Amino acid sequence: QVQLVETGGGLVQAGGSLRVSCAASEHTFRSYTMGWFRQVPGKGREFVAAISRSGGSTYYADSMEGRFIISKDNAKNMMYLQMNSLKPEDTAVYLCAANGEISIFDREYDYWGQGTQVTVSS
Repeated sequence: QVQLVETGGGLVQAGGSLRVSCAASEHTFRSYTMGWFRQVPGKGREFVAAISRSGGSTYYADSMEGRFIISKDNAKNMMYLQMNSLKPEDTAVYLCAANGEISIFDREYDYWGQGTQVTVSS
């Protein structure tokens, strides 16, 4: 069982930057591919980015490519999402997830954190 805890959300102005983090309890963290999703009230979870077990391969949703950077530190059991050039439409709860295989589909992830709120003001 993997427990995931997101931190680092907050309020930021449009054009600003923010980094959210995901801490994992499982010492075999390096065995999991990881993903970031986001969700706004009344909508399903939207894929943001994913990263392979080693951290060597990354994948992004088109709207985040070039603005967001996903990274993973297996030694610290941590994953990060650096968000730059933030827009008001990036406002959402950001959730991290762990899975055996990399995927852009939330239904294929086995473990989820509780999420952290990111609010971008215009």
